[in-house]
Amino acid sequence: MKPIEEKPLKSASFFDALIPIAVLICLLGAAVYLFGDDSSSGPNQIALLFATFAAALIGLKNGYTWKKLEDAMIEGITLSLSAILILLMVGALIGTWLLSGTVPTLIYYGLQIINPSWFYAASCLICGIVAMSIGSSWTTAATIGVALLGVASGLGLEPTVTAGAVISGAYFGDKLSPLSETTNLAPAVAGADLFEHIHHMLWTTVPSFVIALIIFVFMGFNATAAGEAGQIDQITAILQQNFNIGLEMLVPLIVLLVLAIRKMPAFPAISIGAVIGAVWALLFQSDLIASQIDMTQGEFVGYFKLVWTTFFDGFTISTGDTKMDSLLSGGGMSGMLTTTWLIMTALMFGAIMEKTGLLDIFVKSILKIAKSTGSLIASTIATCIGTNIIAADQYIAIVVPGRMFKEEYKKRGLKPVNLSRTLEDGGTITSPLIPWNTCGAYMQSVLLINPFDYALYAFFNLINPFLAVIYAYLGIKILRIKPKQTA
Repeated sequence: MKPIEEKPLKSASFFDALIPIAVLICLLGAAVYLFGDDSSSGPNQIALLFATFAAALIGLKNGYTWKKLEDAMIEGITLSLSAILILLMVGALIGTWLLSGTVPTLIYYGLQIINPSWFYAASCLICGIVAMSIGSSWTTAATIGVALLGVASGLGLEPTVTAGAVISGAYFGDKLSPLSETTNLAPAVAGADLFEHIHHMLWTTVPSFVIALIIFVFMGFNATAAGEAGQIDQITAILQQNFNIGLEMLVPLIVLLVLAIRKMPAFPAISIGAVIGAVWALLFQSDLIASQIDMTQGEFVGYFKLVWTTFFDGFTISTGDTKMDSLLSGGGMSGMLTTTWLIMTALMFGAIMEKTGLLDIFVKSILKIAKSTGSLIASTIATCIGTNIIAADQYIAIVVPGRMFKEEYKKRGLKPVNLSRTLEDGGTITSPLIPWNTCGAYMQSVLLINPFDYALYAFFNLINPFLAVIYAYLGIKILRIKPKQTA
């Protein structure tokens, strides 16, 4: 039997590239209009699937076989498996840390020491320090971020603003940490040195963070009257009635931070943190567990079953106060399955767009108008943001534009650190602002706030790209390759 001859591949046109984008934008808009905050619980995934089918049809028209397109989708999903493993274990960690009293203790002490007038700025700064120490915005948001939202509830402050402060701090610290995956990925793609890359980022990152802190301080002063002493006393009383509160409950958090600082990979570190949370629950929250278990199968089996359930289905408590029940319940791997579904469909779409050359068309069109250094850097940032929207993953938003613009930066005599910094200013920073992006979906699953709601208050993430563009057009800290001197 003769092998099937493959058709010659046709170059995709600009119109070809617009079709799946138009399908995606229309369907995502319809999802938000019809389903509102629930759009990420299924409607967005369906929108991404249909957009993927549209891109696949363009690929088939241009000569790609279904096998090649399918392989590209599988490869795209494969790239997300490590993130999915981390995501599932974070769900388990949140559940065990609620049961162990770790999160309730963070909320309790937070209510004692944090004043409403500087709460937003303090939240941003705390998350920045933690994320810089451990190199993970995801872990920071899932631990410190969740606790800070609980404190905000107790102080009567806006949860959307708090989420914006958490995101701002988490991504500031993540961006400047040598332990961060994206901080290592960007210079690797651009061909720059890691620590030269971090040093070069300081010029756009630190001023953006300072401006964000000033805004949060101003907003905090205006929110001083929002916190009610009676409400805080009521919340702390509920926490003390239902949990054993003490500094020893923070041991799971301390262990996780130490493991992260010692550069243990995220998945085993978070797994250990979740297991220690379960052990701490058995050691210190026996009264709480006793009130939750089914004694018909025996005390030991009841304890074991409840802790096991917490890993996969989270923790639920009934305090008599519906707001506190919502605050102190959650977690579990099952709660992350919708986000996992969103990540998989987003990466399928991004993989098809890259495989069929549809993403490349936009970049080539951009380069035709990017004549100056300022317009080149602005175009790179716009491409990173567009890739975050289209391909829905921050890693793709760093790798794809990095590969496409690398030679152009070199031709124009620009040092690789200019490109690596720009990839972070446009790719890393904007990823959590997009609900269907892997980072946006993750943050929504952890903080339980839609990225469309907190995006307006993630001031660092909004300011940084604009400041980078201003620097580019003014020629501030744009490093050029020195010509080799001839003897």
